[in-house]
Amino acid sequence: MADFVDNVILHIKAGDGGNGCASVHREKFKPLGGPDGGNGGPGGNVILEVDANTSTLLEYHHRPHRKAGNGKQGSGSNRDGARGEDVILPVPNGTVVKNAETGEVLVDLIGVGTRYVAAQGGFGGLGNAALATSKRKAPGFALLGEAGDVADITLELKTVADVALVGFPNAGKSSLIAALSAARPKIANYPFTTLIPNLGVVTAGEVIYTVADVPGLIPGASEGKGLGHEFLRHVERCSTIVHVLDCATLDPGRDPVTDFEVIEAELAAYGSLQDRPRMVVLNKVDVPDARELADLVKPLLAERGLRVFEISAASHEGLTPLAYAMGEMVARARAEKPVEEPTRLVIRPKQLGETGFTLRRVNETTFQLTGEKPERWIRQTDFTNDEAVGYLADRLERLGVEEALIEAGADVGVEVVIGSMENGYIFDWRPSEAAQTRIGGPRGSDSRL
Repeated sequence: MADFVDNVILHIKAGDGGNGCASVHREKFKPLGGPDGGNGGPGGNVILEVDANTSTLLEYHHRPHRKAGNGKQGSGSNRDGARGEDVILPVPNGTVVKNAETGEVLVDLIGVGTRYVAAQGGFGGLGNAALATSKRKAPGFALLGEAGDVADITLELKTVADVALVGFPNAGKSSLIAALSAARPKIANYPFTTLIPNLGVVTAGEVIYTVADVPGLIPGASEGKGLGHEFLRHVERCSTIVHVLDCATLDPGRDPVTDFEVIEAELAAYGSLQDRPRMVVLNKVDVPDARELADLVKPLLAERGLRVFEISAASHEGLTPLAYAMGEMVARARAEKPVEEPTRLVIRPKQLGETGFTLRRVNETTFQLTGEKPERWIRQTDFTNDEAVGYLADRLERLGVEEALIEAGADVGVEVVIGSMENGYIFDWRPSEAAQTRIGGPRGSDSRL
């Protein structure tokens, strides 16, 4: 069973808004006291929140479907419905939220307490008390609540650590992190022993930092070969990169300098890692031949401006100087790094056209009407109530839909599809009487229908 999950697809559903209430106030000696239907409550949101005590996405791997509470329906005596309960999902610091279908990055959550509304709850419908006007004093209808957002999002965790140990498979990264910290990763003598990043906490004097054991990289890792493409992103959040080079390898064509250049080429191909400070560790010097090789290549690496340490993760030789050296680099990086602030979410309203809708001619007898307002009004309308349908016609007329149809050369009786051609609502259009001149009727009716 997986115990480390860094990439999950989450299926979320925000709560639906409650319906408005159509009610008339009644009491003794006041049989028609006016409309008093309350509004429906809004649906709950699905919210992602960065939590300091959360370090993995394992919970969402087992339970990928999450739904917020629905809003309650309004009632008489001007009582609004209760709001649906929000669902707050804790995520680790450094979680990237993407659209599961397009791969578009929606937000990069950094900073404890940062919140992001991943699915917005539906608005509650207005009750007839809120719909009353001087010309419609006692509406016999209310608006329906809107459905909450439905979305599939990908949560991707980029491990937030101070030091990243990179190197070829079996270079001794797992052994090193086990020797430096209390972490107990899987250690074995075959390639790709490490399938998930391991984290360890190291104490060097007054500096406490975390070390990430990134799974082994191979040539072509930046293009998806091996496990590199899957886990190179964990290096992005590390302030220091430590190359762990195997001085005891018997593979033909490999030596510490070549291994270093190959890994550096993969980091450069992946991008955005050139500014990170580097350090080199020559591992397995407890083997006689490996120590001779380490003494030979150490000056070559030092000429490149790198700090080089000869160590043995097996015998713990040289680990204390290495731990303090990494602590110095981490402390320097922390001092130079600006104070981390929570992700600043910028809300950009959608740009609407001059009319707020788009009308296009599909064929000789069909027009399609799209736009946020008309499509939303359709969702709010109770088509079992003629007065509610008449109210929809009045809203569309005020928006300018009828004028647009006349200008487009629409004939009486043409089909008008509001919304998508597959799932939209189809109406036979006839020029409507103005709401001010139509003849009134019983509550819940409309003389035009």
